Amino acid sequence: MPGARQFTIKGRVQGVFFRDSTRRVAESLGITGHAINLSGGDVEVFACGSSDALDKLASWLNEGPRMASVTQVVTEDAEWQDSEYFRIG
Repeated sequence: MPGARQFTIKGRVQGVFFRDSTRRVAESLGITGHAINLSGGDVEVFACGSSDALDKLASWLNEGPRMASVTQVVTEDAEWQDSEYFRIG
């Protein structure tokens, strides 16, 4: 069942290749959406895909890439948006 979620990732998540790593993971899972830096130092990830793929992405976001230090991931259900790819903003 396809769905959409918005994640806000907190911690040391900017300047550690978090968005690009997220893009690679999302693409490998068939997820579309985006990852953007927020002005307060957090990263926002909007993701559309199967429930299983979104669960796998959520699990990965709690760890992030090697240099990141994730302290919290806030997850909200979101409205599906058609997109052909996962972009970095």
